[in-house]
Amino acid sequence: MTNTVVSIPEDRIPVIVGVGEIVDRPKDIAAGLEPLALLEEALRRAEADSGAKLLGDVQSLDVVNFLSWRYRDPEKQLAERLGIKPAHLYYGPVGGESPIRYLHEAAQRIARGECSVAAVCGAEAQSTATKADRGGIALPWTPFAHDVEEPKRGAAFQKPLAVKLGVFRPITVYPLYESATSAHWCQTPREALAESGELWSTYSSVAASNPNSWLKKRFAPEEITTPTPENRLIAWPYTKLMVANPTVNMGGALLLASLAKARAAGIAEDRLVYPLGGASAEEPRDYLVRDQFFESHAQNAVLKAVMDLVEGDGSKFDAIELYSCFPCVPKMARRTLGLGPDVQPTVTGGLTFFGAPLNTYMTHAACAMVRKLRDGAKLGLLYGQGGFVTKHHGLVLSREAPKATLKQDTSVQAEADRNRRTVPEFITEASSKGKVESFTVIYRGNGEVEHGVVMLRTEDDRRTLGRVPASDAQTLAHLLGMERTPVGTTGDIVMANDGVPEWRVV
Repeated sequence: MTNTVVSIPEDRIPVIVGVGEIVDRPKDIAAGLEPLALLEEALRRAEADSGAKLLGDVQSLDVVNFLSWRYRDPEKQLAERLGIKPAHLYYGPVGGESPIRYLHEAAQRIARGECSVAAVCGAEAQSTATKADRGGIALPWTPFAHDVEEPKRGAAFQKPLAVKLGVFRPITVYPLYESATSAHWCQTPREALAESGELWSTYSSVAASNPNSWLKKRFAPEEITTPTPENRLIAWPYTKLMVANPTVNMGGALLLASLAKARAAGIAEDRLVYPLGGASAEEPRDYLVRDQFFESHAQNAVLKAVMDLVEGDGSKFDAIELYSCFPCVPKMARRTLGLGPDVQPTVTGGLTFFGAPLNTYMTHAACAMVRKLRDGAKLGLLYGQGGFVTKHHGLVLSREAPKATLKQDTSVQAEADRNRRTVPEFITEASSKGKVESFTVIYRGNGEVEHGVVMLRTEDDRRTLGRVPASDAQTLAHLLGMERTPVGTTGDIVMANDGVPEWRVV
């Protein structure tokens, strides 16, 4: 029996034809470029990279959500700057996975025959905006749209007790996954920290050689994991060099076209990169209604689906970008992909070292992946995620043309949901024994402990959050021991005078 080769019309085969990036480091703060200007420049650079005049033909334009400046209808303002009127014009919600989703959806649009040229772009100018605010400098940008509603972020989806205890931001929620995963993998805290240091050092090495990186320096593992005045603890076990750095000015853009359009425009074959397909799934927005914290069913489903696309395990990919807001994410992903601790997890440099222009890091990762494939890699995986290990999207890129039409259905939500276990009831009052499900310790800017937070299971297997006061040295020492995880240990839950559960070892 012979395999049937599917003949796909060239006007239904999407290809990435151009990538563009800009990093803005103004000596004069007032001269810093606003996000719209960064978007426009990144797109013009992507067009120049393609070697063809394509911007005027863009019929699909997706703009990644930005948070450093607020506009009314930024996608329309950008289209006006470019002198185009695309039929599809979209400015999406907050989400670190969104650039990969938009890239995938733009490719699907071309595969459906709805357009022949598409663009995806994102930008942030948080460094300039922050410096201007601190210095009382009025920026000569498009006026800030105060009447536009602020995008919904973490606190909008979380329980009041989580907000009260400070575990409603990425920097304090991801440590809960860090603690739970390392315990599940039977690592001591010291072993888990060492893995994070080695992994992050690898990211920094790639960033050091990326001309578009914000921080071009390689850090040794112990430099990353050792607290110092310059590398302070933020939320256990994460130091400043283990978390995303959003204080950057960056823009990135990708241009896609149908293969027919690319060839008609005279774009060289060795510049073309083909999207082969991908997958998406989500966890509940409220992280406290998830079944556990040592794995993500949505992440697993997405990564297994992209491995199925290439009929193998993660070793089939010779270029990989694993989202890297915090170490637990690529540590989880590389295990699902079946890759060892020596995995090369990035072509870009990571959100700490390359820089984290909030929702649009993966736009830059896609640009870096295209360059990597043009330089000789054959098969690349882009994995992005958003929220609190919430939204997941994977996309496979290839130097070789696809053998089948790009699939339109990307959701593997049913697979993720099928693997979800019973979710414990969440309660806000308890006076009983409590077993640690996960934990973190939150630090002040001066390095002092603010308080610890433990996620607990009660004797009747319900879930709550407990505070550990900074004054409880014994319980904090129990949480912060390096040779034995506190996950799975039991202590007393008591109600404090302000109505918050507190937990202590006995």
